[in-house]
Amino acid sequence: MRSTYGKSVVVGVSCAVLLSGGGLVAPAAYAVEKPVPAIPKLTDEQGRTLTLRGWNVEDKTNRGDDALSAITEKHFRDMSAQGFNFARLLVFWDDLEAKRGQYSSTYLRKIDRVLDWAHRYGVKVLLDGHQDVFGPAFGHRGIPEWATRTDGLPFTPNPDDWFSEYFQPAVQRAFTHLYEDKDLQKAQAAVWRLLADRYGDHPAVFGYDFLNEPMGELKEGEDLPTAARRIERDQVTPMHNRLAAAVRSVDAKKWLFVEPTPIVGEGVPTGLGRIKDPKRKVVYAPHFYNTAMEAGADYDPTEGWIERYEAAVTQYPKQYGVPVVVGEWGPLNNDGPNMGTFYRDALASFARYSSGWAGYVWCYGGGYCAVDGAGKLRGHKQQTSAPYAAAVTGRVRGETYAGGSYSLTYEGSRRGGVETVVSVPPSAKGWRVRVTGWGWTGTREVSAGRTERVRVYGVPGKRVTVVVQKR
Repeated sequence: MRSTYGKSVVVGVSCAVLLSGGGLVAPAAYAVEKPVPAIPKLTDEQGRTLTLRGWNVEDKTNRGDDALSAITEKHFRDMSAQGFNFARLLVFWDDLEAKRGQYSSTYLRKIDRVLDWAHRYGVKVLLDGHQDVFGPAFGHRGIPEWATRTDGLPFTPNPDDWFSEYFQPAVQRAFTHLYEDKDLQKAQAAVWRLLADRYGDHPAVFGYDFLNEPMGELKEGEDLPTAARRIERDQVTPMHNRLAAAVRSVDAKKWLFVEPTPIVGEGVPTGLGRIKDPKRKVVYAPHFYNTAMEAGADYDPTEGWIERYEAAVTQYPKQYGVPVVVGEWGPLNNDGPNMGTFYRDALASFARYSSGWAGYVWCYGGGYCAVDGAGKLRGHKQQTSAPYAAAVTGRVRGETYAGGSYSLTYEGSRRGGVETVVSVPPSAKGWRVRVTGWGWTGTREVSAGRTERVRVYGVPGKRVTVVVQKR
């Protein structure tokens, strides 16, 4: 978070509330429920319970000296102004190591610049090792061409359905070689060791996401769910463990994010195994996409997709005791008759089991873009901007947001001097923030169109309630 938040307001004798400003759009309401107790929450080095809410940030078009040029300081300023505190930054191995063994210092300096912008605006960053359809050998981004081995198998592009290209023989064989060839294993580990060594102490970096949407090679006669679980068990889990060991050799602090295949989006439980980390800082990071909605269909609340997804995706974190952050989500079609219901249902589901999410994608325009050219959240995406507890010092006893009213109740911890932070996004008429607890009460008015980070200091062992209501 930013180090300066503006005026300090002392409430009673046992807490203080500090606020900061800047903002654009009023949020829409949705219901939030307590998380599933069996799934732990993210924490920071001070032991506070964290919630991450934000967006993916990317530049898939520009490469070489122009890489990352589509990402500007404005991205992070505008995200922060809407109350978001998290960005999943797409980084590409083919940009970093286009020629084997030669790492681009220019690309690394550009990542430096982006991270400095994020830190300036209090946005935590997840470095995402991104790939789409493996990489540039198939007309996409990700794994360098020199690391792409196809054994001469065919590849036929299908620009009208790019996801189907994952099932081309050459692409599937390339994944097999990435997972199983010793020299490629070492090269991939070296990349993550380099990134962790360079950014392990950067204040904006929260963690590392090793490989976006890993896929693999289907065996003859194997259905897709069976293949996905096998690939996750036999190939993706060992890969995650190799890369976790590489990162931990130079960075003992940051969180390690591990993804299943994107097949989990159809409500299929993952086959991932345990990720070995002596620091016990592993995050399960599935994506949340529906095949029909990705093709442009409206949300069908009677179909039960969100319920199936939640039932399936919570099995792994319950089994291995790891937090969940949804790494990508958000449909291409933002304007269907049921899209308002979709955002409400999705956000409520995330609140039951996750420590946060990153929507896809923070850009200025149409399609998947979160905001329009003026920086205003588009249509139903406005529901993503709502009050939430970014950091809680103590045990959360209850959290709700509905009807324009947010409420957080927590029991203060014995870590003296460590604040609880509630993010309050812009609203057309402003907000009223009321803090109550053992022996004191205080109220603060938040003016229209401003974003506030409300900081509360509670009494150890005593309950504190923060209520944020629209004026």
